[in-house]
Formats: sequence, C-alpha cells, structure tokens
Amino acid sequence: MERQPTRETKEARAERPLGDLGFTRIPAEEDPRRDPELLAAIATIAPGTELRQAVDDIIRSHEGALIVVGEPDELAFLYSGGIRLDAPFRPQLLYELAKMDGAIILDPPIERLAWANVQLMPDPTIPSDETGTRHRTAERVAKQTGALVVSVSQQRETVTVFVGEARYQLDPVADVLTKTNQALGTLDTYRQRLEQVLTRLTALEFQNAVVLDDVLVVLQRAEMTTRMAERITRDCVELGGEGRLIRLQLEELVGDVPIERDAIVRDYQLAGAGDEATEALATLSDLSYQELLEFGRLAEVLGHDRGKNPLDLSVTPRGYRVLSHIPRLSEPVIRRVVGDLGSLDSVVRASQRELESVDGVGSVRAREIREGLRRLQEHNLVDRYLQL
Repeated sequence: MERQPTRETKEARAERPLGDLGFTRIPAEEDPRRDPELLAAIATIAPGTELRQAVDDIIRSHEGALIVVGEPDELAFLYSGGIRLDAPFRPQLLYELAKMDGAIILDPPIERLAWANVQLMPDPTIPSDETGTRHRTAERVAKQTGALVVSVSQQRETVTVFVGEARYQLDPVADVLTKTNQALGTLDTYRQRLEQVLTRLTALEFQNAVVLDDVLVVLQRAEMTTRMAERITRDCVELGGEGRLIRLQLEELVGDVPIERDAIVRDYQLAGAGDEATEALATLSDLSYQELLEFGRLAEVLGHDRGKNPLDLSVTPRGYRVLSHIPRLSEPVIRRVVGDLGSLDSVVRASQRELESVDGVGSVRAREIREGLRRLQEHNLVDRYLQL
C-alpha cells in the first residue's frame, strides 16, 4: 500500500522534528539532581520533613546554621570543642541550638542530636570555590567524609546542600512550584504530540508501510517526554509534601510512555530485541539534548547508518509494542509469539492454528490475540479520524 502524502494538519505538524516546533528553546543544561545521592539528600530536607521545619524556623529568625548528618563517631576526628548532647531530635531544639556558634551533628536517621557548638576542622587543602567560611567548611566536610552537610546562610537566607562532590542550593518553594507547573504544561504539549505520532505509527504498522523516519519521530518524542517527566519527578522530590498534587498530575500525563519507548526500540533495533535493544536504550538515555534532535544519531542508536535517508528506508516492526496493548497477554507470551512468527505483519496474518502452535498460547489465547489485534485496528482508525 502506498504511503499517504503528508499534509500540514495537526498530524503533519506532529511529524516535524522538535527543533522545528520551537523546542530548542528549552534549557538543556545538566540537572545536578540526577545524582541519586544528592537527590536522596534533598529529600531529607524537603518540605514536610522535621529537618526542613527546623531550617525554615532558622531562616525566619534570620539566623545561620551548619548542620552535618552523619555517624557522630566517624566524624569525631573533625571536632574541636563542642557540647555532647545525644538527645532526641526535635525541630524546636535544633532551632534553639542554631543560635549558638559552630556546627550541629545529627545521626543519619535524624533521630538524635549528637553534638552542638562544634568547630569543624576539615582538611584545608581540599579545594573549595565557596567564599563564606560556613559554606567553605560545609563543602570541605562533605568532600572529605561524604556526609550530608546543610549550610543555612544568615545574610542571604538560602539553604545549600553538600554531599560528596555535589553541591545544590535549594530554591524557595514558591519558585519551584511555579517552575514545575510550567514544566507540566510543556509536558502536556509533549504528550499530545506523542499521542499523534504514536497513532500514526500504529496505523502504518498495520499497513506494513513504516519507514525509519516514522520510527525516529516517535522515538524522539517518547524520549523527550520521558526526560521531562523525570525532571518534574526530581522537582517533586525537592517540593516534598508540597508536591503531592503535581505527582498525581504527572502520573496521569506520563502513563505508559517509558514502556512505549522501550517497546519501540525492541521493535526496530536492527541487531535484535534482546541485549542489543537493552544497550540501545542505555545509549538513548545518555544522548545529549542536541544529539536527541539529530535523526542521524537516533538512527545509529537503532543500528542504522546515519548517512541513509530515513524517508527512503523501509522497516518492519517485530510487534512487541502492538501486542503489549492486548489485555492479559503477558510479556513472556509476547516474546514467544514474536520469536516464532518474526514480525507484526506475520502475527496479523497468522491463522488460528498458527497462533495455537506457539508454545504457551493455546486456542483461547490465540482467539484473544486475533480479536485484540482486530479491536486495535478499529480503535486506531477512530483515533486517526478524530485527529484530522
């Protein structure tokens, strides 16, 4: 069947690369919160935690503080002076102790206040770009011990988190909420465009008329949507209890996008759907934002020569993605069906007897596969009609 020419409808607009739609204006800088250790540290001091309650009280009173969360005995070599407390942690007590000079030491579960008024003596040869004494000490302690160190600036009323080599300054909750709500709006746009190209790809797959360009458009959209969702998830960690509503909205918007993306790679990775596809997914996740905008680089991820025109290269889906939409069809069964029949087109054309011959399918499941594929084709036709 001939491939229908594109028109500048919503569907045609959805086919265009993200860069043509103004998406290159979205910042592409690295988010330091991708470091799991740093993200866990941010969660420790997120709104809704008792530690954050104490820190907010310190800021409101225009005080400063240096708080270290780590095993007190392991940090003891840094201590000079101080008061040993070993008292149960209470936000009010931490706030009162912050009025004294020196650092406050908490145990990792943040259940006990171990020491107060401690002068910390980290290795002075450890490099630090910080200018203030409190922040410079915090950075060196974090680098030397790996402990979580929270520095509250008295003059600027800011909170900076140090853990290992990582440093992160917390934004005001209101600013993070505004930024995250804007990101949700962008994600909604991403998701709508993704739905359009997914519907189109499904139709072409049933017609056995897919070219590589169709796949790359969908893969690009799916990866970009996934990345935006991951960033919003990190924002929600920073928001703590203030991000509950955003989490609900995010779950609704993202749905099964990561699963769809993975299935597309398994369908179209040239070398195979096993380890080769797993490696391709890892490579895809490591691509820079600029590389993600280059169809040639995406073609390489799927095992194709980036020099070939993706509009001229026909490709055949294995069928993982479409079959995953059939209810009660487990992944092992899908793998066996695809493994025996080879492609989606072969599965669609397979007779009841051919499907029954696949290990683990049987007569009932074979009927479910045939009926499920028929319903998906009908549903896809309706979706495409509604988008025009």
